[in-house]
Amino acid sequence: MVKYATALRLGTAETEAILRRFTRNNLQHPTYQALAELGRAIKTIFLCQYLESEELRREIHEGLNVIENWNSANSFIHYGKGGEFASNRLDDQEISMLALHLLQISLAYVNTLMVQKVLEDEAWMKRLTKEDYRGLTPLFYAHVEPYGSLRLDMDKRLALA
Repeated sequence: MVKYATALRLGTAETEAILRRFTRNNLQHPTYQALAELGRAIKTIFLCQYLESEELRREIHEGLNVIENWNSANSFIHYGKGGEFASNRLDDQEISMLALHLLQISLAYVNTLMVQKVLEDEAWMKRLTKEDYRGLTPLFYAHVEPYGSLRLDMDKRLALA
């Protein structure tokens, strides 16, 4: 176990390569069984900490809310073909994923600029509490119209920055 942990820590071995070595036909290997038991013990320790600490539960819940919000934004902006990668070709899947990343980045960037513009107003700065700042996120999309016609005028800029 120490050998594999050291290899992982030093970066001389990949996790997938180590797991592949055991999962092929060595599920009865003593090292694999010891690693599985260690994993169960770590999981049990985490669950005990989770049940004991309301702060940890709240932090995890907030993180999950951010992820769920991001996933709902993804399903909203990646609506073509039901939001799924319909092709079996890796090139088509890669293009779809890159297009989704471009949409994600663009949405977060424009929303960040819009939030910054609002926060420039001194009145808003005085009204916001500590909890309000924690709730600020660029992951909103109620203002996006995915089905309408888009007019691109390269001579005009958004009045954002």
